[in-house]
Amino acid sequence: MPLVACAAQAGELPVLFRNATLITLTEPAVLENHDLLVAGGRIERIAPAGQMGFPNVATVVEAKGKYLMPGLAEMHAHVPGAEPAGYAEDVLLLYLAHGLTTVRGMLGQPGHLELRARLQRGELLGPRLFTSGPSVNGNSAKDAATAARMVREQQAAGFDFVKIHPGLKREVFDALVAVARESGIPFAGHVSAEVGVVDALAARQSAIDHLDGYVDALVIPGCADDGVQAAFFGIHLTDCADPKRIPELVAATKQAGTWMAPTQVLVEQWAQPPTGPELRRRAAFRYVSPTMAAQWEQARSRFSPAAPLADRFIALRRELIRQMHAAGVPILLASDAPQVFNIPGDSALAELELYGEIGLPPLAALATGTVNVARFFGQQERFGRLEEGMEADLLLLAADPRRDLAHVRRLEGVMTRGRWLPRPKLDEILDGVAERQARR
Repeated sequence: MPLVACAAQAGELPVLFRNATLITLTEPAVLENHDLLVAGGRIERIAPAGQMGFPNVATVVEAKGKYLMPGLAEMHAHVPGAEPAGYAEDVLLLYLAHGLTTVRGMLGQPGHLELRARLQRGELLGPRLFTSGPSVNGNSAKDAATAARMVREQQAAGFDFVKIHPGLKREVFDALVAVARESGIPFAGHVSAEVGVVDALAARQSAIDHLDGYVDALVIPGCADDGVQAAFFGIHLTDCADPKRIPELVAATKQAGTWMAPTQVLVEQWAQPPTGPELRRRAAFRYVSPTMAAQWEQARSRFSPAAPLADRFIALRRELIRQMHAAGVPILLASDAPQVFNIPGDSALAELELYGEIGLPPLAALATGTVNVARFFGQQERFGRLEEGMEADLLLLAADPRRDLAHVRRLEGVMTRGRWLPRPKLDEILDGVAERQARR
């Protein structure tokens, strides 16, 4: 039976997926030849094929030989503001049409609260959104009183967490931590130089993005000259970093309960920038406007470390990620998009593939964008697994991602909270974004 058009609103009609292999991200991990029924935006029932009956009102998707898994997440996303008009909506569509049914907005603004509400109500097509407030950084919070006020205001406004950017003085960071604990709002993001990773972990920062500060923390005392600028997540300190110190730092991270959002694909592309022709050969490059493409081309000159240094830096970061996974430090699928060289949706799937290259087993890599995300937000009973009662965020794949993580790109359809978007609908969405971006 061919795939059918999606309902107008989330959960409007029941949808029955027949004869699928379910990658549940729970135990047992895989259920072969099963049916899955979605109704009211939730997974209503899972049963061996043929045991469920055939609901008269259901849309039926024949999924024999295909794979159902939970929707993925981009855990370092940047959601644009209201200008230029329509761009934020297009970015959200790009995430969704690449299989990302949840995003964590890392540079929030007041308008994102209404955007989050519209997405949740089904008035706007796009992923589930968790958003920070405006960044707390060395410019926006020059003193402790300002940082404390920003944290209280963001908690009262209903933002999901506080985003930290670099440049915070130590006393400002301490004030932020104290008020965040008092207010019950998490804080996450970068690590300021005056704070350092060790003290950020001691403060129980909920997540550290980009592995920020980790290379700095590995530096042998007295090795780096005082005048050396760490820059770019510590790349210029690479040769003074002692890999033998990684286990101790990983153990401290594990003990702190701090999550990692590595954005490794972003960092590797900054360390080894793609050429213009390489960028244009990417299938997703059609979603980049001419204006943005020109900016990226110009940016290449700013990201040009010597190749041997870049190789050593990348290898060091990969070893950090490898040891963090082995030690049980929880990792979140995060790529940082839209960003130079990173196209929304596409870059998160590239990040996922990198985790496989680094050594994470396929199911563990898939967990970084599914069940881990739900655990991070304390919403394990809401999404992130294929289980009865969960919100229906699903991906239907033509091939098994356990055999090759690149198979997450072989999307037959996406379901977001019960709304089914088959491949033809996804192509229509993507074509529309490409056409609009070509005019920007």
